[in-house]
Amino acid sequence: MKFCSDCGSKVEKRIPEGDNLERDCCTKCDSIHYSNPRVIVGTVPIKDNKVLLCKRAIQPRYGLWTLPAGFLENGETIEEGAFRETKEETNTEVKMGKLYAIFNIPQINQVYMLHLAEVINEDYCKTSESLEVEFFGESDIPWEELAFPFVPTTLKNYFKDCKKDEYPLTTQIIERPPRKVN
Repeated sequence: MKFCSDCGSKVEKRIPEGDNLERDCCTKCDSIHYSNPRVIVGTVPIKDNKVLLCKRAIQPRYGLWTLPAGFLENGETIEEGAFRETKEETNTEVKMGKLYAIFNIPQINQVYMLHLAEVINEDYCKTSESLEVEFFGESDIPWEELAFPFVPTTLKNYFKDCKKDEYPLTTQIIERPPRKVN
């Protein structure tokens, strides 16, 4: 951040009084601009023990398969955002179920929150965000073509939980190893 969104003056990085982390602080109006993690919401859309996946039509990870998910918008609940994202990426509506998985991804400042959801109709199709939309059983998942680390973890957990018919809420941390610098 270079300029204050409140008054337009320059900002500087410093630790505000009473705080313990460096923040963007306005040099004129003293506004403190906090940078917080982004929340990503989505679903595990299911029907007959198969999962509806989307092949991405947008970057990042264009052309790879994912669960329908995206950024939570201001004014939405996590359920509303997950429902909206599913509709945007699959063109179908779902019956929202319980919160199923939370992923903390600290290196990119994101938190993923995924709900189980039942696909109601067979009206799913590609959208401006998805090249293809298709149901997959466990043996049909294109495991080598999945877009993000949370996707295979969620799918493996879901199919394991299906066998027990128990779907506990799980919370996990996804940490990428640091890049090697030569």
